[in-house]
Amino acid sequence: MLSMPWTWRRSETALDYASAVIPLDEAHQHSHSYRLRPRPESGRRLGDEGLDGANDDDVDDDDDGADKDGNEGDTAMLVMTSAAAEYSIEGLRKEVRRGRRGENWTAYEMKSKLINKAIQDIGMGRYNWQLFVLCGFGWFADNLWMQGVSLTLPSLSAEFEVSEKSVRYTTSSLFVGLCLGSFFWGIGSDILGRRIAFNLTLLITSVFGTAAAYASSWAGVCLFSLLTLLSVWWPVGQLCSSLFAWFFIANWPVDQGWRLFVKTIGIITFVMFLVRFFLFHMFESPKYLLSRGRQAEAVAVVQGIALKNGRKTWLTEEVLDAVVEDTAPRVRTRLSTKNIIRNKLASFSAERIRPLFNSRKLGLTTALIWFSWATIGMGYPLFNAFLPQYLSHGGSGGGKNTGDNPPASEITGETYRSYAITSIAGVPGSLLAAHSVDMKSPFLGRRGTLAISTLVSAVFLFLFVQLGQSPASQLAFSCVEAFAQNIMYGVLYAFTPEIFPAPVRGAGTGVASFLNRATGLLAPIIAATVPGDGTTAPVYLSAALILAAFLGICMIPIETRGRQRL
Repeated sequence: MLSMPWTWRRSETALDYASAVIPLDEAHQHSHSYRLRPRPESGRRLGDEGLDGANDDDVDDDDDGADKDGNEGDTAMLVMTSAAAEYSIEGLRKEVRRGRRGENWTAYEMKSKLINKAIQDIGMGRYNWQLFVLCGFGWFADNLWMQGVSLTLPSLSAEFEVSEKSVRYTTSSLFVGLCLGSFFWGIGSDILGRRIAFNLTLLITSVFGTAAAYASSWAGVCLFSLLTLLSVWWPVGQLCSSLFAWFFIANWPVDQGWRLFVKTIGIITFVMFLVRFFLFHMFESPKYLLSRGRQAEAVAVVQGIALKNGRKTWLTEEVLDAVVEDTAPRVRTRLSTKNIIRNKLASFSAERIRPLFNSRKLGLTTALIWFSWATIGMGYPLFNAFLPQYLSHGGSGGGKNTGDNPPASEITGETYRSYAITSIAGVPGSLLAAHSVDMKSPFLGRRGTLAISTLVSAVFLFLFVQLGQSPASQLAFSCVEAFAQNIMYGVLYAFTPEIFPAPVRGAGTGVASFLNRATGLLAPIIAATVPGDGTTAPVYLSAALILAAFLGICMIPIETRGRQRL
């Protein structure tokens, strides 16, 4: 649904979405469990059989059918009765207080559980798909800029006369920005709101990214790269970035091509911000509103999602208060900025981390998955962040100058053509990952698919150095590498949250993400300071690190395929 620019600040109210609200005693007919209820066989209705003068055999068959239909009817009645009891004030009170022994739930936590239940009952719909696309802009922008910086390295070396190894510090500035951004926006979204933070990230990226095109020195480029802080739609973002680089950098003079390229992806990012900000009405997070004492708006948001999805919802302020507060007076609670920051930092405290090692199996799994995130976090950028440089040599190593700081290789259209082809080859990897993680083969599933993709990635990294002695062979190995690594990261992102129990899932995935970014920050520094010409040692190290991740993944004692983590 489109929204006018002048209405985006208006708060949501229940009056806007009254048509989506139903009484609580009808809620079970619109619940998630009701949609998943067992249904009678198609084409059969109770009492249809035995109406047309049947013989004895027919009568027996009809009796059997009647018994079966009767059982189905009894089952359906039991489901309906149970659901009706669940959607009562008393039933909801029991549900929101379930799951924590020896400790009471806070009012905010219980109301958050009710909001979660109401959103689950609404289900996937039009608004969720719109949100999927809007979030996709972020993933797209992430790799658009990540690969964009990598693609400009040869041009930066040539224009600013920076050695091929030293220019790799440009990528370090990007990873510093990524680390700072993940911390700042994680807290900032709790203070400013999800919607504002969601849109500002694209705006800031487009502004400072485009400003990098006007930098008059290499240091200026590094400063502006520091402020590009995003993540989403990786393969597509990489593909678009490589195609634009192929068009601009390969066909314009060295001091113009990369600037036109950076301006173009900056404009694209700004257009995505405009679409997010003006064309689509995105609701604020209801749980954020609840945490800020804006309960009426939180309820209105849930009702608005239901209306946009063409569904009904039972959630009202009266239900929230009756379920959570019983007969106690209503208190307007609000988390202060200080408390928000304290809660965020507390998620990495020893008290939050310790439960991840409560059992030998969970402790081993936690250590191994963190180890995998750390090694992949360093190994991936050691190869991919500098792939345009590796390809520019065409398999000839560092050329005649084999010292520690060789000059930049000549920029050719073939380099960017090869990179674009590599990007295309990586896109199907994400699709295959989505299919293979749920296959019942003992060699696939989450763990098997992840292990195979990391092993293939490590092997072809070694082959890239050993046998990549021509542009054609380098292209072939890098294509397989891109395909395998897209599978690897796709499965890793899905597998990791499923490993950890819900109460400590945030801490477990948070530490994994931190280790990934911290080791990624070290990768450009290592690539810039490693002895030699810097064309082989970083790739060997990348292969060794990803091979180590493969060994760690093989030892993980948990497979989450087909299981529901609690």
